[in-house]
Amino acid sequence: MSKKVIWLTIGKIVSAQGLRGEVRVNPSSDFPERFITPGDRWIQTKNETPKKIKLTKGRKIPGKNIYVVSFEGTSDRRKAELLIGNKILVNSIDRPNLKKGEFHLLDLVGLSIRISIDGPEIGKVTNLNHAGNDLLEVKLSTGKIVLIPFVKEIVPEININEGWLIISPPPGLLEL
Repeated sequence: MSKKVIWLTIGKIVSAQGLRGEVRVNPSSDFPERFITPGDRWIQTKNETPKKIKLTKGRKIPGKNIYVVSFEGTSDRRKAELLIGNKILVNSIDRPNLKKGEFHLLDLVGLSIRISIDGPEIGKVTNLNHAGNDLLEVKLSTGKIVLIPFVKEIVPEININEGWLIISPPPGLLEL
């Protein structure tokens, strides 16, 4: 019996770059090799079945959190423009190994949010936003969605195995 493939989104193609088929990718991964090292990746439009594509080369734009990548078979701007909006995926079994105390940002989605270890759940992490700084998108128990900066001072403790994280929000953060 084969295991079900779990796809992880590592970036989104946001625009064409130049005339030779390169595309710009907004990453949602902290592993630059995923956009630089040649090899198989998968792309997906909306919720269609992912399709295999071969990354041939990539580079980071200096000073920006954007990568420019080339895919096999995408040799001109017209073909590159057809890829805009596609997500770039990897199989979850291809996640890099981490050191003790490290975790994958995508593992935060679904975690329970608490103010203290023994306190009640006040919400859940529903998404991550990479807008210069990492932000946790949290749906509070009240139904309100808030963005919480993912910094040690505000998120001092994370327990992936038990499924929670502790926040220490500054006054007014949860009322926004």
